[in-house]
Amino acid sequence: MSDRWQYQLRLYLADELAEAARRDPDTPALAPLHEVLEKHDATMKCQLDAFADYVAEAEAQGIEGYPLYEWTKATIEDAVKRAKHIKVFTLHIKGREVYSNEEADALETDLQPLVDGTSITRMSRHDTNPANNPQMPERFRRPQI
Repeated sequence: MSDRWQYQLRLYLADELAEAARRDPDTPALAPLHEVLEKHDATMKCQLDAFADYVAEAEAQGIEGYPLYEWTKATIEDAVKRAKHIKVFTLHIKGREVYSNEEADALETDLQPLVDGTSITRMSRHDTNPANNPQMPERFRRPQI
């Protein structure tokens, strides 16, 4: 059943373009991408920045209410994982991190011509099915009371 799950698209950018997307989103090199995103009322967020925002919010609000805090903090503190996630951009549609299959299909279709293997190295689709997503390592799980 395709409408059981929600979807998310991610773009993987080359180093230079990733840095521009994080620091100067109005750079001309991103104009074609922004045109497609605007058409779909979509935005993009660097995964590393999203992880850092989650950690900062948890620390400000109290980590007890943030079950992924320890795992996320360990991820952003790991140099290899930082280097990986700094190039990955999650696409949000209408402010939502996950969206319908139809919305994902339409955005993916319009983005595909921009995935050139050089600037935008690839695009991936993820779903909310827990069986398809990494599970938190045991060492980061808090005991259930």
